[in-house]
Amino acid sequence: MKYTPFYDRHLQSGAKMVEFTGYSMPIQFKGIILEHHAVRQKCGLFDVSHMGELLLTGKNAFDTIQNLITNDISSLQNNKARYTLMANMRGGVVDDIIVYKFHDERYMLVVNAANTQKDAEWVKRHLIGDARFENISEITALIALQGALAESVMKEIFDMKDLPQKYFSFTTPRFSGEEVIISRTGYTGEDGFEIYCSNNLGLRIYDELIEKGKDFGLELCGLGARDTLRMEAGMPLYGHEMDDSTLASEINLDFAIKTDKPYFIGKEALTNIRPKYKRIGLKLIDRGIARQNAKVYDEENEVGIVTSGTHSPTLGYPIAMARVNIDTDANELYVEVRNKKLKAEVVPLPFYKRK
Repeated sequence: MKYTPFYDRHLQSGAKMVEFTGYSMPIQFKGIILEHHAVRQKCGLFDVSHMGELLLTGKNAFDTIQNLITNDISSLQNNKARYTLMANMRGGVVDDIIVYKFHDERYMLVVNAANTQKDAEWVKRHLIGDARFENISEITALIALQGALAESVMKEIFDMKDLPQKYFSFTTPRFSGEEVIISRTGYTGEDGFEIYCSNNLGLRIYDELIEKGKDFGLELCGLGARDTLRMEAGMPLYGHEMDDSTLASEINLDFAIKTDKPYFIGKEALTNIRPKYKRIGLKLIDRGIARQNAKVYDEENEVGIVTSGTHSPTLGYPIAMARVNIDTDANELYVEVRNKKLKAEVVPLPFYKRK
C-alpha cells in the first residue's frame, strides 16, 4: 500500500479510507453529498497526490511529446496546459493526460494514478534524440481546491498576481522560498486550482488552506465526491469511458485528436478505422441507478453498455454515461438494472454546466 503525504491528516480528520490504485485514499470525510454540494456552492479541498507527474526536458522533448499524443502542442504557449490522449498503434487509449509547457525544452505530463508506471514505461520507450525523462510522482504533492469560492480562499495565502487567470494556464511562483506550480484546470465542472509542490511544503499549504478556508465554507473532500462531480460535468474517467482497447475516436473527445498532424502514434489507425461506438449521456426516467457494465437497449436490441453511473446530487436524478453503437439515434433507451429494463432519456453532455 502507498500513502500520500496527507495520509495522517486524513486520519486525524476522520476520513473513511479505501484502497485506490494502490494508495490508501479518503473516499469521504463528512459525507459524499455534503462534500459534493460544498464544491458546487462554496469550495472543497482534494488530495490528488496519487496522480502521476512525468517530466520531459531537452531539445527533443517537444518532438517526443508530439509523437506520443493525439493533440497538437505546436501552438501551445509557455505556462499553458492542454488536454490530450496518448494512443497505441491500434488507436486504443494508453491514457488521457494533461501536458504542461514551461518552455520549449521543459514539459510536464500529468497522468492518471492507475497508469503512472505504465505511462512512464511507454514514454521512456518512445524518447526521441536527447529528450530526457524523469518520473517525479513520488516527490510531488498535489492538492486541488475546487468550487465557486476557490479563488477567494487562494488569495488568502497567495498573491493575486501569482494565480493563473485563465483556464488551462499555470504559474510558477515561489512560496516559502520554494517554487510551486499553480494551475487552473479541474475535474469537477467548477472553477478551481491545483497546487504541485514538494511533499513537505504540501503539508503546510494544505493546513493553511484549511485554516483560511473556514470562513468560506471549505470542506475536505474524498474520491466519492470527486466522482459524482466529474460525472455531472460529463468528464470521462480512464478505466470507465476508455482503456487500451477503446478506439480514441469513439469517446467524443475528437477536439483532442488532430489527424492533420504529420504523424503521431496511432494516427494511421484513427485515420483508417471507422468508429463503431460513441459516448452519450443518459437521464434515468424509471427509478434506479445505472452502474458500470449495465446493458443498454433500444426498443429491440442491445446497443451498448453503461460506463459510469450515479445519482446526481445537484440535479436530483440518476445519470449515466454509456458507450453505444454509433448509429444509435433513439431519444429513449433502456438500461438493465437487476433484471429490469429502466427507461432512460438520451441527454446532451455535460449534464451540468456552471453559470
